[in-house]
Amino acid sequence: MLGPGTRPPWRLATGAFIGIFGALLLMRDLALALASLPLPARQALTGGLWAAAATAAGTLPVLLAQKFSQRSYDAALGLGGGIMLAATSFSLVLPAIGASKQAGAGPVGASLTVGAGILIGMLLVMLLGQLVRSERVLGDGAADAAPTAMARAWLFVGAVAIHNLPEGLAIGVGYGGVDAVKANTLATGIAIQDIPEGLVVAIALRSVGYGRVFSAALGALSGLVEPAGAVCAALLMELSAAFLPWGLASAAGAMLYVICHDVVPEAHRHGHCKTASCALVIGFIVMMVLDTALA
Repeated sequence: MLGPGTRPPWRLATGAFIGIFGALLLMRDLALALASLPLPARQALTGGLWAAAATAAGTLPVLLAQKFSQRSYDAALGLGGGIMLAATSFSLVLPAIGASKQAGAGPVGASLTVGAGILIGMLLVMLLGQLVRSERVLGDGAADAAPTAMARAWLFVGAVAIHNLPEGLAIGVGYGGVDAVKANTLATGIAIQDIPEGLVVAIALRSVGYGRVFSAALGALSGLVEPAGAVCAALLMELSAAFLPWGLASAAGAMLYVICHDVVPEAHRHGHCKTASCALVIGFIVMMVLDTALA
């Protein structure tokens, strides 16, 4: 005899069957939708998923309760900043100038177009940054934040998601506008830079009292905006070649602002300035070689 409140086994089995069948139908529809996307959009989705996976991988030390050095974290962040800086120069700005010239612009016109696009990208990120201010979330008052810990956690996830959006857009623009090799190196550089980002999200959540699993899960969640942004940007590039120089330049401006406003200050915040700066230069050199000598 079943106890009070206990569901019969046939009901549980029916519910499980319906749930599994619905999940399979959803997976089928998703697979069909992805198969219908243009090749650049599918490539952008793959690159965005790699970046999101790198963000999730960064949370593993917190999930596994491993000790890590702050100097190592700052060095990794500096390395990622250097990689992003070189990718901005060689994978976005230079191809944007080339695309503008191919569209018929002269040398001066191409440079002015790309400069305007860089400013547009910077302004867009600045406007997005007004929605969620990470300074308020990561302030020094973490100790008295217990009553609003959930709100602070979601605000921080939102701040990092906004920070990751231009990186996802850059990946999509890369696959939609430049050759696959350069786009792959760009996506790789962004993914490397995302590893310490996932770590800092998980650390911040852990520091206000959340468990390891919850902190790691929200850290991984913060990277999911990148594949979505990558696909949208690649599809936009598919609509018209006229968007190409503007898209590349805007992605470059967004990444430049993120590097200057977020990555470098965070890498220097704990006093390991020389370590982070040396790592940034090394990252720049590595990405420059990948983009110019091996491409």
